[in-house]
Amino acid sequence: MDKTILTTSEAAKLLGVSVRTAQLFIEGGSLTSWKTPGGHRRVYRTDVLALIANHTPTFSSARVIIVASLERLHRFEELVSEVSGCSIGSYSDVHSASFAIGLRLPAVVVFDLEERNKERQALLQNLASNVALAPVRIILVGRRLPAMEQASSDRFIHVETAKKLPEAVRVVLHASSKSRSLIAGGSSFPIALNENQRLTALERSGLVDTEPEEPFDRLTWLASRSLKMPVALFTMLTATRQWFKSHQGLDLKESPRDWAFCNQTILQRDVFMVENLARSEEFAANPAVVGGPKFRFYAGAPVIDADGFALGSLCVIDYKPRTLDQDQVRTLLALASFTSEAVQLRGANQQLRQAKDALRNQRN
Repeated sequence: MDKTILTTSEAAKLLGVSVRTAQLFIEGGSLTSWKTPGGHRRVYRTDVLALIANHTPTFSSARVIIVASLERLHRFEELVSEVSGCSIGSYSDVHSASFAIGLRLPAVVVFDLEERNKERQALLQNLASNVALAPVRIILVGRRLPAMEQASSDRFIHVETAKKLPEAVRVVLHASSKSRSLIAGGSSFPIALNENQRLTALERSGLVDTEPEEPFDRLTWLASRSLKMPVALFTMLTATRQWFKSHQGLDLKESPRDWAFCNQTILQRDVFMVENLARSEEFAANPAVVGGPKFRFYAGAPVIDADGFALGSLCVIDYKPRTLDQDQVRTLLALASFTSEAVQLRGANQQLRQAKDALRNQRN
């Protein structure tokens, strides 16, 4: 038996969660611990690996896959984009859609049934009968298919017209995030229907309160230089804080979440920009605008994990009013996409290390 002793911080790193989450595992009894004479908690590495092996997280996703004709695809995208907290994948080709669904299960698959398409209907039948795809909810838009009448009602939502699609997606997101809000006492800032799941995804990333990392620092440096901005940040939004994983041109490491301009950014999947914060009805009274750094310009794009949740944003800030032209907006979106890929690669490497540790432990 491995008697290697770990601190709470070391256990959190091995689990891939924040120190606070590791403390909650200890306080809740999921992880056995003891106190040193100095009052510090310690755990055995074997117990941490056992927790990893036995822990099967609840399915959660913010991805919405749309399967529709090429002529109607853009309209469906516009409608679903009205729902905050979603990441959209759109496909007119059934084989590409099938691959995307199998690669990483989405929360929702939207099917356009207005036109008769045998391949699309075959994919729908496969989704309905495949047990491995049971967590995925399916929204059918248009005429009813007789073959689907006996399908499990809790998996399927039928809407007669595309106009009702946003509300149907909202119903799914609300049902998937029924638990009590993790933001105590409500909030003074907007949140998505799946905010609880987003916060869980953030904890799962293991990024919060970690040391600076070169891949992220390179991206904020590049954002600052390429867009000629004095401040560039990679922010992560917890229930109470806006924490900066990487920061250029700003000494602060975090701020209260209700100060965060990025609260708006993570609700969408495009660039959110405010040309003059002091003249913005929403942000004119923000402490970061009124006092302190006295910011005047903000532009940010969301940073997305593999399940489609916006963990935070890559943003640029200036002390004077300004704007971004079309090329600069595309640059910011590209840099945010690179940041998302870096986050996802880090997560994949973390899972690989955990799997190797678990396998090594079983062999021992």
